[in-house]
Amino acid sequence: MNKQLEKMKQNEEYERRKRMAEEKHKEWVQKKREEERRERKRKLTKEMAEKATRELEKLRLQEKADIKYKEWLKKKIAEDAEKKKKEKEKEKEREAELQEKKTRSEKIFKEWLQNARNKPQPALNGYGFPHGNSKGLYIQYTNM
Repeated sequence: MNKQLEKMKQNEEYERRKRMAEEKHKEWVQKKREEERRERKRKLTKEMAEKATRELEKLRLQEKADIKYKEWLKKKIAEDAEKKKKEKEKEKEREAELQEKKTRSEKIFKEWLQNARNKPQPALNGYGFPHGNSKGLYIQYTNM
């Protein structure tokens, strides 16, 4: 009887210890899962924060690039306008020079024309040749 009772006590003790070990194992597994869940949540939060930081940095750099591009574009437009203005001025100067040259040429031509009218005409029968040409012996050489 004693042995049976002792054996029963041992079995009960074994069963109790087994249940305790299973409960502790379940608690440990549950704690481990909870820790893993918290760790995943912490990592996810950290990744989200880093991603948000990267996005903000990207936006800041994009805004900075946009500002620099606008400044460059404004400068380029101003340079182009200045270049066109200088080209127009040069074109006006060329046109003025051409007009002045034309006016001067016309004036000189009119003076020449006026002077040409006042010049005496050369004699038509110069050097005793009729109509200014020689006749006779020199004709052979001129017709050859």
